[in-house]
This record gives sequence, structure tokens and C-alpha cells, in this order.
Amino acid sequence: MSTTSQVRLKADFQHDSVRHQGVEGLRILPRPEWLPESVWPFDTFGLSIDGSSIAVTDVGRGPALLFVHTGTWSFIWRDLILRLSADFRCISLDAPGTGLSTGVPRDQITLESSSHAVTAVIKQLDLRDLVLVVHDLGGPAGIAGAARLAGRVRGIAGINTFAWKPSSAGLRGMLALVGSAPMEGLDAAFGYIPKITATSFGVGRHMDKASRRAFREGMAGQGRRSFHYYMNDARNAERVYMQAGLALTGAFRELPLLTIFGERNDPFKFQARWKELFPAAQQVVIAKGNHFPMCDDPDFVAQTIRAWHREHFSLSLR
Repeated sequence: MSTTSQVRLKADFQHDSVRHQGVEGLRILPRPEWLPESVWPFDTFGLSIDGSSIAVTDVGRGPALLFVHTGTWSFIWRDLILRLSADFRCISLDAPGTGLSTGVPRDQITLESSSHAVTAVIKQLDLRDLVLVVHDLGGPAGIAGAARLAGRVRGIAGINTFAWKPSSAGLRGMLALVGSAPMEGLDAAFGYIPKITATSFGVGRHMDKASRRAFREGMAGQGRRSFHYYMNDARNAERVYMQAGLALTGAFRELPLLTIFGERNDPFKFQARWKELFPAAQQVVIAKGNHFPMCDDPDFVAQTIRAWHREHFSLSLR
């Protein structure tokens, strides 16, 4: 990560922080020792939602992109935000119980809670004309959450994600295994999910040692358990899937859709399902990409989002 990028982004954030004045329940969070500006050149806000603090990053200027992931934390979006914040206002959040968000009781670590956090961020930051950029379980949680304020959404960019109830035996079996108590206990003890995810197979293809360490630290403590709780809940989050489904066939059915998947990671044929729902969707496959294509090839993914946004929303770049 270049020093120039860090300085520019820091300056942008300081300039844009004026827009947060008067936002109720919003405060700058102290920076952990393990998250220096050299690897995360953004300040992080804590937004008070339902008695807990949701970590929110809000940097850049221009049309709003709301980045939603549920399971790990916002660090997965870093390289994309670095490349897009010159032209877009980039907002990301850590789902309840993950990343820099505060710990919450076990029964609040659900896709429903994550979706309500998305709704609250949109409402409290007064986001309008936004594009949802969703990944993994951020698909159902983000779309269900945004559907409560559907008139504020202009488009969806889905990255290795889905938004419907898992029905295939393979997908349900994977969620049951990863979300099981034994897997959770092993991960809590040994941290194998953060370690694997931080490798080049996961988010770490272009990350240095300090960045990989920061990513792992962001999944320490409750974060490790939360990952498994969300996976377990994803099998049967009926309300979330209903809300997302109604939005995709209703209020969102005419929205522009972009999907981006890794060449090596669409075993459940999600892209084909998206195309059935949105015949006009633009679909992109990242060569040699895995589950985190925005980390595998952040330059190409950023260029793709920028060009797609320009085509559909007449973005005038500075």
C-alpha cells in the first residue's frame, strides 16, 4: 500500500468527517495497536444500534457504495476502498459481534441482526442513491436490510454471494459443518479459519505480513465464534431470505445488477441463479480467483465496478 494512497485517503476522511456532525450515536473508535494506519488508513466510527456499537468506515466522496459482508470483517474491502474512494463515498460495516463492532449475546449473532445493522447504517448516515456491494452472507443480510429502505438503492454488485434460502444438499451440508459446535470450538482454540482465510487462498494474495496479521487479529475473541454462528444461522434464516426474495422479485427487480465471482469458487452455481433472476445482469469471472475476488484482483474489480457504475448511472469521474 503506497504512502500516497494513505495520505490522500486520510485527507479525504478528515474533510468528509464534517458530514457526520449531528449523526446521533456516532463516535470515532480508538485504533487498536494491531491496526496501524500503514495497513488500515481509515478512521473507524462506532455507530450505536440497539444498545451495541457497530463499526463503520466511511471514506471518500461521490456516489455511495455500501459494502456489506457478514462473517469476517471490513478488512476484506480494504484494497477495493483504496481504489474506489477517489470517485465514490465508500461505507463498510462490521456485522454484530465481528471486527471492531462490540461483542453481543449469542442470540444476536444472526443474519437478521446483521440485516438490521445494514438498515440502521443506511438510515442514520442518511445514505441515498446507493449501490449495494455485497459478499458471501452479506448478500442476504445486505439485501434484506436495504429492502426496508428500498427507495434509496440504485443498484447491486454481488461478489461471490447469494440471497435465497440454501436448498442444495451440498450448500446446506457445508453450512451445517462449518457452523457446528465442534468446528466452532476448534476454531476458538486454534484460530484455523482466520489463518486459512489470511492466506493467498483467501484474502491475502496481495497482502504483506502486517496486513495478514491485522486481518487475523480482527477475527480474534468473539469474532472467531461469530463466524461459525453466522454460518449456522444461514441454513434457516427464514425471515431474511423472505425479505431478500421479495425485494429481488419486487422493489429491486429492475435494478442494474453486476455479479463478480472467482473462477475457482462458484460450486453452487450462484451466477447462473442470478442470471435467471436478472436476465440483463452483467457477469464477470476473475481468472484464477477464489472466494474473495476483490482481494485476488482488486485493480480489475475496482475498474469493473467503476465502468459498470458509469454505464448505468452516468458517473462523472473527477
